[in-house]
Amino acid sequence: MASSKEWFETVAEAQRRAKKRLPRSVYLALVAGSEQGITLDDNVAAFSEIGFRPHIANLPQERVQSTTVMGQDVSLPVLISPTGVQAVTPDGEVGVARAANQVGTAMGLSSFASKPVEDVVAANPKTFFQMYWVGSRDRILQRAERARKAGAKGLIVTLDWTFATRRDWGSPPIPEKMDLKAIVQFAPEGIMRPRYVLEWARSGGLPDLKTPNLAAPGEDAPTFFGAYGEWMGTPLPTWDDIAWLRNEWDGPFAVKGIMHPDDAKRAVDAGATAISVSNHGGNNLDGTPASIRALPDIVKAVGSQTEVLLDGGIRRGGDVVKALALGAKAVMIGRAYLWGMAANGEAGVVNVLSILRSGIDEALLGLGKSSIHDLTPDDLIVPEDFTRGHRARALAAP
Repeated sequence: MASSKEWFETVAEAQRRAKKRLPRSVYLALVAGSEQGITLDDNVAAFSEIGFRPHIANLPQERVQSTTVMGQDVSLPVLISPTGVQAVTPDGEVGVARAANQVGTAMGLSSFASKPVEDVVAANPKTFFQMYWVGSRDRILQRAERARKAGAKGLIVTLDWTFATRRDWGSPPIPEKMDLKAIVQFAPEGIMRPRYVLEWARSGGLPDLKTPNLAAPGEDAPTFFGAYGEWMGTPLPTWDDIAWLRNEWDGPFAVKGIMHPDDAKRAVDAGATAISVSNHGGNNLDGTPASIRALPDIVKAVGSQTEVLLDGGIRRGGDVVKALALGAKAVMIGRAYLWGMAANGEAGVVNVLSILRSGIDEALLGLGKSSIHDLTPDDLIVPEDFTRGHRARALAAP
């Protein structure tokens, strides 16, 4: 299908449209990684090092993409990864959840989201609630119980974060709240992106940058920076803490941020029913290899004991197929759907998921596979040194 005003053909085009529509600070918050951006770049570039071994005859007339992840049936092996306060459109996470529900896949909702878990679950019953280790055990348990009561189908605990926000190209300014001072400060960006401002004005106002899912019962929702400050002041979790929370949550339980086989084993020992191989989209410890490089060793260590997911750098259906062939049960996407949302709202998220679905189908056809469950490493050409880390080019990046 050719691109049109309401349709884009690639995730790259969604990104270009997002850049044209979003204020500069909002766009930079979506694309930037920590420090030099080595990990950010490698997340995408690493996929290009893997090749396919295609077949040309006796190809399957139909290809199956449906699977089950954390107890939820999904129509394709692509899930929505939880991302923090979404100032992309007024619908935020609710619009993303509706899009995912329309396509038949699951939604990951951040505890730092801009919309309440109750509203998101109502939009997509296949919602997993994501948590950071913020506050006391009592407060953490309150959030988990709220998610359970709302109908969340699983819990995702994200552990990879070192609180480093430095970026060589500068970190985008984020206001504490959209008061008069902030409005004046960001007015030049708004003038350059009138469509964005008008959309928010029609919805009743500008983003308030609050985190309703981190509010204790009877309290107002904290601001993003208020919640972040509590997070920074919380003692770092131990594996015993994770095991405690897992015991308190009797449903599917995932640990996100795994990049080392030893941590994968510890997560399984703590009771995780799923793990996500992830480097936080290049926003954690810069110099960490691409998540796809870490995947084979982690699958080898724990793949038969838990569901292994992957996020980081997914831009095409072929990327999804490469991850599945290396042992992932499914992938999670972040920036890709946010660019789709920025480009065309809820329909843009559906558009991105449709692009990935088509790409997966094309790769399955080319490989002669009738199902994603038939994929193996033999379908790929992987360089011998692939899992050892970055290429010299990435390490030498300015």
